[in-house]
Amino acid sequence: MQKILVTGGAGYIGSHVAHALADAGRKVIVIDDLSRGRADMLPATATFIEGDICDEGLLAEIFTGQRPDGIVHLAAKSLVPESVSDPHNYYRVNVEGTRRLVSAAGKAGVKGIVFSSTASVYGAPECMPIGEDAPKDPQSPYGATKLACEWVLRDTAAAAGGVPWTALRYFNAAGADPAGRCGQVGPASHLVKIAAQVVVGARPDIAVYGEDYPTPDGTCVRDYVHVSDIAAAHVLALDRLAAGGSPIACNIGYGKGASVREILDVVEELYPGKLRIVTGPRRPGDVPELIASTERARTELGWKPAHASLQDIVRTAVEWERRLQSG
Repeated sequence: MQKILVTGGAGYIGSHVAHALADAGRKVIVIDDLSRGRADMLPATATFIEGDICDEGLLAEIFTGQRPDGIVHLAAKSLVPESVSDPHNYYRVNVEGTRRLVSAAGKAGVKGIVFSSTASVYGAPECMPIGEDAPKDPQSPYGATKLACEWVLRDTAAAAGGVPWTALRYFNAAGADPAGRCGQVGPASHLVKIAAQVVVGARPDIAVYGEDYPTPDGTCVRDYVHVSDIAAAHVLALDRLAAGGSPIACNIGYGKGASVREILDVVEELYPGKLRIVTGPRRPGDVPELIASTERARTELGWKPAHASLQDIVRTAVEWERRLQSG
């Protein structure tokens, strides 16, 4: 049975990846510091190790004791405004943590690593949809650290003892596991999560940050992707690496955008009268529009999204929030 180490596997996307891997018959090992995750969201068959990927001693113990065949690397700091106010910590955890992980993986002879990257590496491109070869111009320390991590993977893979890699550049992850096994927990920073909390009465209102962007309704446009579809892409990417696939970066999005206002309209359509909306200024680091070109993921990975509906995304997010509220 193939053994896969999932860093950050108790977090939002990580827990979905862990379940997708377990559902696909893999043995899952998770390392997470639980700063933004919960171990009770993991598959019952997973091996859980609480710890920090910057701990080189712990990494050595994991690779010696567990001997994973592959890695899905999601452990990272991931909030754009926080990265602007605390860039030093983002470089420490995201870049240095990745370097240490890749170094340990190479010494252990790991066969491949799938890296959790982001559309933020592109910055604010002028042409939509965005292809993987578009210029990279991150507008925040978060995006810059993720691009630097891709460079670490690229450069170390080219050296002796390097690890084959795939970078998956997520667009906007949203929603929750349709089976209710996991979802987003902790402080909310994403639009759909916050809207779901308002619907179930866990917070009083939702803010629209900026209504003067150069978009049709003045609010930011994003390519929202169901988290279960993102998780499925990791399994496919690991399979491709195991079959000898070359290093590659793939966008993970649906190739269509929705504005903040459009998302809130869907919420109000499904849950009439549940939203209270307030407005606020733009947030540092936000860009007007991000929409993915998805051809590479479909052709190279064989990725076929199963939940590409805003209604599904919102509904599963709200159902998860209701589970959290009911304990």
